[in-house]
Amino acid sequence: MPLTKDDVIDALRTVNDPDLHKDLVTLNMVRSVAVDGSAVDITVELTTPACPLKDKIRGDIEKAVHAKAASKGERLSRIDVDFTADVRSPQEKVAGKDNPLPNVRHIIAVGAGKGGVGKSTVAVNLAVGLARFGARVGLLDGDIYGPSMPTMLGLNASEVKAHNNLIQPFEAHGIVSMTIGVLVEPEKPLIWRGPMAHGAFKQLATQTEWGELDYLIIDLPPGTGDVPLTLAQMLALTGAVIVCTPQRVAQDDARRAVRMFQQLGVGILGVVENMSYFICEHGSEYDIFGRGGAEVMAQEMNLPYLGGIPITTQLRVNGDSGNPTANFETPSPLADSLNKVVQNLAAQVSMATMRNVVAQPTMSIS
Repeated sequence: MPLTKDDVIDALRTVNDPDLHKDLVTLNMVRSVAVDGSAVDITVELTTPACPLKDKIRGDIEKAVHAKAASKGERLSRIDVDFTADVRSPQEKVAGKDNPLPNVRHIIAVGAGKGGVGKSTVAVNLAVGLARFGARVGLLDGDIYGPSMPTMLGLNASEVKAHNNLIQPFEAHGIVSMTIGVLVEPEKPLIWRGPMAHGAFKQLATQTEWGELDYLIIDLPPGTGDVPLTLAQMLALTGAVIVCTPQRVAQDDARRAVRMFQQLGVGILGVVENMSYFICEHGSEYDIFGRGGAEVMAQEMNLPYLGGIPITTQLRVNGDSGNPTANFETPSPLADSLNKVVQNLAAQVSMATMRNVVAQPTMSIS
């Protein structure tokens, strides 16, 4: 059976970029594929014209395509691999395309290098806090494998609706939101490979009727995997917020998350230190994890520090009951810390906009 273009593309899915550790097709590095009988021509776009691993990539491509041809009983006479280079970051490339969310002024990713640091808690409270200051805010639960927004926003009983082929977001706590957690059975594990997570995230982001928003907060899964890469390739981000707890082991992973966003061309709006300290029922403060560690990391990496959020029973109870608004309603150290982080984030977004970090579409609001 003759080798086809689709066969070659399938073969290229097994070839990884040695630096990014993802396949060439997922990274959108394959510019063209042509098959003419037993001859194959492939053009691959590198991120730098002086890639030191160019020969390794060429060898891996040739090996993969020859193996694919052999599996179909074909012998190839020639495989030509040409390299081009586009030195723009993913964000610069996105800025030159049609914006899939033209009515959203600022898109902010909330990420972390590891799980368990309270990234989703921070994302929810950032969204609610910004809305309480008068902004129109959306929240996208991009943690495909472990969606927590149904619980944290009290959406478990919500019914999914669609209009004009667009999913209608849920309205609660002054924000609109969307999460895959309401689209699947509550206890069903999402055992998906990267391309499936990529597709699910893209659908949630671009096929939800967000309307006009000042901010869209996107809660990312932990780590440096497919979803952050998809996000950077698809949407023009204003920047990212990194969530970190004070201890060194969390800082190590947070640094990797920072470098990932920077490599993708996404600016860092700031670092939030979650679980910064513990407030007991008598009001005493205890630095359980070494208060200030994330702030020191931010200083060392020359990043804005947005503030620290304490461990309190109030934060846990309101998160479990799906009532984040309550975190702000009663004057307390928790409310003060959350408001400070929200205000600092808003200031960093303003400064990023003034610096023209990312090209945003012009929108008139009356």
